[in-house]
Amino acid sequence: MHLLRYTEWDGSQRVQLSPERAFEKLAEYLSYTDDVQQAWEWLMRHGADFDGVRVMGLDDFLEQLREAMRERQRQYSLDRALDPIAERLEELLDLERAALADADGDAAAAKRERLEQLSRRVSEALEQLRDYDFEDADARAEYERLVEELDNVRALEDFQRRFGEFFQGPTALDYEQALELMREMQRLKQLEDDLLAGRLETLDLEGLRAMLGDEAAQGLQQLRQLLLVVQRAGYLGTRGGRVQLSPKGMRKIGQLALRDIYQGLLRDRAGGHQADHRGPADVRPEDTKPYQFGDALHVDVARTLRHALARQARAPLHLRPDDFEVYETTHSTTSSTVLLLDMSWSMSWEGRFAAAKKVALAMESLIRSRFPRDYFAVVGFYTRATELKLRDLPEASWNMGDPFTNLQDGLRLASELLRKHPSPNQQMIVVTDGQPTAYFSRGRLYCEWPLSFGGISMRAAQETLKEVERVTRSGVVINTFMLDDSPSLRAFVERMTKINRGRALFTRPDRLGEYLLVDYIARKRKRV
Repeated sequence: MHLLRYTEWDGSQRVQLSPERAFEKLAEYLSYTDDVQQAWEWLMRHGADFDGVRVMGLDDFLEQLREAMRERQRQYSLDRALDPIAERLEELLDLERAALADADGDAAAAKRERLEQLSRRVSEALEQLRDYDFEDADARAEYERLVEELDNVRALEDFQRRFGEFFQGPTALDYEQALELMREMQRLKQLEDDLLAGRLETLDLEGLRAMLGDEAAQGLQQLRQLLLVVQRAGYLGTRGGRVQLSPKGMRKIGQLALRDIYQGLLRDRAGGHQADHRGPADVRPEDTKPYQFGDALHVDVARTLRHALARQARAPLHLRPDDFEVYETTHSTTSSTVLLLDMSWSMSWEGRFAAAKKVALAMESLIRSRFPRDYFAVVGFYTRATELKLRDLPEASWNMGDPFTNLQDGLRLASELLRKHPSPNQQMIVVTDGQPTAYFSRGRLYCEWPLSFGGISMRAAQETLKEVERVTRSGVVINTFMLDDSPSLRAFVERMTKINRGRALFTRPDRLGEYLLVDYIARKRKRV
């Protein structure tokens, strides 16, 4: 049984968000930071565009609120707001002075003197008259009515003292109008504080509607919907009050990175896995195709005979080459891969690390989704190297505290991981800007700056190349993804690649789709 629920159209239904589309926007923000909480806050602050429809962020609401405040300041003046109360006070004082005019004695003289010494500030004058014994009954009655307004008078005086200079508009407000304006501004200020603090769930929707109109209220509902669908889809979790990626969210981040970067680079058919050593061919009975020369003869007999019968439904059957249909096969092989991610200080330049992290996420998603039997690990290297777990990868960042590039140590650690997971096909994928500036020698760490800007640290380069030779002797292939193509760095990477006979891919962060494939095995260069 299907249930359909209809609700009144309020404008918020213009944007129908799937969890995938909403999370894609969060992933977009995450590519610019190493903190999921910060990416989440950016999404709340800036909102997002979906097929030309804008989901407003908190900053958009803030700007509207502040414009509403500025509009009131441009329109109204508070200079005469307390004049009606001051006039009423002066009138009752005149009544009291008249009653004291004909009175003799020290008591009357003291009262007259007390009235003359009252504060010019209305609220203070009313306070000073609290214990005053009025001679005139009408003056006493009027004072009691004014005292009932004392809290409002005091609040309006304070508001006028703090903000009066900002209200210089052509419309002068009286006391009641000024009170209403003060309350409006207080409500606007409370909304502003809630927006600044990101208190989206407790934000007063009706208050926002009253202050900014229906469109703003619809925008707030859309923003709540955007954040809610991401949470409900299970892409995020919380720990210690902070937003974190769930395992599902981590996998999705990798899939999005793979789609963005490798969709145009991986030219092989689905299931292809380039390798030097092939394993057995696995037949996929659910998938068939017309036979082509060179295909393995795993014939689908039923489909082959059906083609022949469709052409001529009598015996004997005459088979033609184009009648044959064969099962799809996949040559499977295991591979052990370690991805080395440069996390040195130099990777903070020109958006290199954001591009490198996207490459790392894409490679992780590619290998885990298409080749689940393969071993895959990630090593981050800066002044020293460390293994990065999958949960750490989306929030990984370049390291300012250890700003040097120790590719040598990264290769060493990657070699240790590969030795623990032997395979006929072992490879390292290095994502770097190719500028080694640190190395270990006899157990001691050495760091050195390049000889010139964009140049090479000679000893660090030499020690790194020695490590490349050791890796090569163990049969491991090194493929390098470079995020800088300056001549000196290109020369170093080509030396490294020539020693190992692997491949190097050169690109700049702003041109991920353009890269140069240097293949020393085929001894040629080509663009792909």
